[in-house]
Amino acid sequence: MPYTPDLVVKKADSLLPQGTTPGVLSRRDWLPYVAIAILLVVLYYRVAVKLVYDWYTIPDYSHGFLVPFFAAFLIWDKRKVLQGIPIKPTWSGIVLIVFSIMILILGVYGVELFTARMSFILLVTGLIATFFGWGMVRELRFPLLVLVLAIPFPAILFNRITFPLQLLASRIASDILPWLGVPTLHEGNVIELPIMKLEVAEACSGIRSLMSLFTLAIFYGYFLEKTTKRRVILALASIPIAVTANVARIVGTGLCVQYWDPEKALGFFHEFSGWVMFVVSLACLYLVHRAMRLISPAKAKLS
Repeated sequence: MPYTPDLVVKKADSLLPQGTTPGVLSRRDWLPYVAIAILLVVLYYRVAVKLVYDWYTIPDYSHGFLVPFFAAFLIWDKRKVLQGIPIKPTWSGIVLIVFSIMILILGVYGVELFTARMSFILLVTGLIATFFGWGMVRELRFPLLVLVLAIPFPAILFNRITFPLQLLASRIASDILPWLGVPTLHEGNVIELPIMKLEVAEACSGIRSLMSLFTLAIFYGYFLEKTTKRRVILALASIPIAVTANVARIVGTGLCVQYWDPEKALGFFHEFSGWVMFVVSLACLYLVHRAMRLISPAKAKLS
């Protein structure tokens, strides 16, 4: 009998367990993944609950609710590419898994939430490498890195960022206000006006709008640009935009204190201007994007 591919396929199919469709995982094949998912829930249940609570109660990280959905969309958007990657399980991923569990233990017993939360991303990376290979990890590196945006910074790092922003915003605002007819005396994060002292508190440092705008800039760049270079430019452009918008907000508050009503300036105007300046920041981000396309229209068409 001549050798034909059909016979080879039939012979291979006959080796499969009874009731198993070729190319389709059986229920028994899914058991390890289900068991691992259950273990992840058991390990990270409390960590996840506290993280969601922080998203809800800390305005600086309210954008965290959007990040997991965006990461899931990134994976879904690359589903065809992921299906074409050869599966090459490797034991080297176990090293990262063990390291992640050690970090989780240190984070939980050392009461360091950032460490415990980061261990989840590292653990998932190790699991992907172990079961699917490092090629799959390379393709999923962007969704995995995006998840970091949802994790609040540790207090030490957060303070190192917010305090310089407070000083920078207060210094620039105190330099601008005299040009608008408002004499100032600047000392640290306090701007002394003729009527009252204006303190640039931690909440007014601009870190909230900076982190939210940076995250949205990444979303915006992914959907509207195809090249990594342009996406990076948009993300980096969000930093000076957010700082400038916060300075404008402080200057506006100082003008309202001097020429309008201090109570309303520190109440209604202060809260309302935060939303207004964030919308203005989004508009500025859009203008930066349009400027990029005008400067290099040929590349924009190719992207």
